[in-house]
Amino acid sequence: MSRKSSTAFRSGVSVALAATTLLGLAACSDPGASAAGSANPATPSSSSTGVKTFNLSPQQDRVKATVDKAAAALVPDAIKKDGKLTVAVSPFAAPLAVYATDNKTPVGNEVDLAVALAESLGLEADIVPTAWADWPLGVDSGKYEAVISNVTVTEERKLKFDFASYREDKLGFYAKADSAIGKVETAADVAGKRVIVGSGTNQEAILLRWDEENKKNGLKPVEFQYYDDDSASQLALQSGRADLTFGPNATAAFKAASDAKTKLVGLVDGGWPLKANIAVTSKKDNGFAAAAAAGLNHLIEDGSYAKILDRWGLGDEAVKKSEVNPAGLPKT
Repeated sequence: MSRKSSTAFRSGVSVALAATTLLGLAACSDPGASAAGSANPATPSSSSTGVKTFNLSPQQDRVKATVDKAAAALVPDAIKKDGKLTVAVSPFAAPLAVYATDNKTPVGNEVDLAVALAESLGLEADIVPTAWADWPLGVDSGKYEAVISNVTVTEERKLKFDFASYREDKLGFYAKADSAIGKVETAADVAGKRVIVGSGTNQEAILLRWDEENKKNGLKPVEFQYYDDDSASQLALQSGRADLTFGPNATAAFKAASDAKTKLVGLVDGGWPLKANIAVTSKKDNGFAAAAAAGLNHLIEDGSYAKILDRWGLGDEAVKKSEVNPAGLPKT
């Protein structure tokens, strides 16, 4: 459904991160100084400048999960026999999953969810770093029992895989922190705006449809801007040559929290006008999706899920309930 883009990150007091084009089609594709010395590194901390630091060290103080016996009983025998849940993650895009400051330990929101889900099912998470393009074959071959890697549910994918939703697929409009732009909610809000967007992405397709609507209504057209790398796009935004960026919200939210140079002004469903779900992915008809959904709902009910998302600044993308094979985006 999309193409993956290259990702770059660096660690330091703040983490710079490719945000606008990082994940290509939102959630359909591949997608700070360590807080180890703080009292509660599981929660982003704010400085006097508004910058938040995230714990990207190998030493993670993760949210602890408790076993849900009913959910654990749903785990297929073939998976529970070794006491482990093998989970593929793609550690290339903070805050979803990224290598820690040691450049070898995967950390991030999806790693935390994988660990907590396994714990809720009475299992130990075996985290396997995986290139995003490799997960389908890995699931088919049985190499991975689950994938938690920003995979959006589509009707086409449901023919081969089962899903348990854990996050909403959201795209975000971001403006310079001191921009006069306060909100972007409808097509009219982008009329006449200079918007940075990734070429060939889902967000570009949405913006094109909004632009057509505006032109039919006699409003000013959008000025589309395209850049090959994040540094150039951020320079354009900060220098005033662009008004907005439009791309995957998760990565843009992390960057905004890390450097306080941008602000969120609008959220759009990744499948606009349809809602889209990001989900734990497993082999078709092996029974694990039901266990995963039950485990996730246990985490939602006891508050662990919200703490994990808030830890990485993703509370805006929370689901109220995990569903097995929810409606997927149609084949385009």
